Amino acid sequence: MEVTAGDVDALVTGVLLLGSGGGGDARVYAHVLRSVLAAGPVRLHSPAELGDAPVLPVGMLGGTRVLGEKLPSGDELPAAVRALVRWTGVTPAAVMPFEAAGLNGVLPLPLAHQLGLPLVDADLMGRALPRVDQLTRVVAGGAVTPMALAEPAGQTVVVEGGDPVSTELTVRAFVAQAGGWAGAVMAPAPAAAALGDACLGTLGRALGLGRAHAGLGDTPAPARVADALGGHPVGGGRVVDVRRSPVGRFGRAAVTVDAPGAGVLRIEAENEYLLVLADGEPVAASPEVIVLLDRRSAAPIAADAVRSGDDVLVLVLPAPPWWAARPDAAVHVGPQAFGLGPAAAAPRPVRPAPAAEPPAPHAVRSASTAAGTGQEARR
Repeated sequence: MEVTAGDVDALVTGVLLLGSGGGGDARVYAHVLRSVLAAGPVRLHSPAELGDAPVLPVGMLGGTRVLGEKLPSGDELPAAVRALVRWTGVTPAAVMPFEAAGLNGVLPLPLAHQLGLPLVDADLMGRALPRVDQLTRVVAGGAVTPMALAEPAGQTVVVEGGDPVSTELTVRAFVAQAGGWAGAVMAPAPAAAALGDACLGTLGRALGLGRAHAGLGDTPAPARVADALGGHPVGGGRVVDVRRSPVGRFGRAAVTVDAPGAGVLRIEAENEYLLVLADGEPVAASPEVIVLLDRRSAAPIAADAVRSGDDVLVLVLPAPPWWAARPDAAVHVGPQAFGLGPAAAAPRPVRPAPAAEPPAPHAVRSASTAAGTGQEARR
């Protein structure tokens, strides 16, 4: 599969959908993608094609809204790659996103082009999640350190050793002191390892979702949206209350929707949407991908951009298969992993994600401003 310049809007929309309300605004990098892909398409490689070749998971950590104030130099990720190569002595043969959702879903494409390396269609989350200790590789018992971070002013650090929780705290401390965000590159691992400890095909899934979304048109019926995106519609209506509080590490939000026919919906969010309750009963929960869409444009609405008065559709996309197959997924990425307590959402069969077919003849539509201008306070 290849990503071309004509796929930029679809890819951006797809990674926003997989962001589940978080992950950062991928639209800020759309012009970079167009510039890179104008020179030729980027091919997405299966890990199986690369055998034991070392692959680097890459992305950014920190506050995506800070990008508007502390602009990237463009050398953050390459600098982090160089630092990790010096530290480990391992020359990478390919790169992959550690989170193929939100902003991190598009950052590896320019890097792969810049370094002249293959891009692997796999990631370590399958959707947007906030913490290093929630990576699939960590849950599977693998290592993500040594990890190199480089920030726009030129500081570079390498973190080695420690458990995943302490690594999370250490890298957040550096990001906070470095101005809010940094490029991050995690420990190299054989491509074949991703076959067992990574979510496969996530970029392809994002591209398929974006292409399907482009064909929805204006004010699509909820059933049509759900069918096109392979999701389950919980309900739709007017947002009547949004309450935000500085609870937990990243803050918390509770969104209440008056949804005729579905009752009163309450969506609990941190950086991403985590739990949906209908009249007090749980009906969807992370690692399912909970999405709030504008009912007129079907554009995804970020968790930090939803406001009282918004007319929304609450849609649930299937959990990434890697998480869906694990009986302990809820412990790591379910509501209780965020301090919300156990939530036994009614199980639904996993529906296949839409295939990444060529876009419809009409113009591909990018996500609207409902995706938010800053997104969450971290990544």
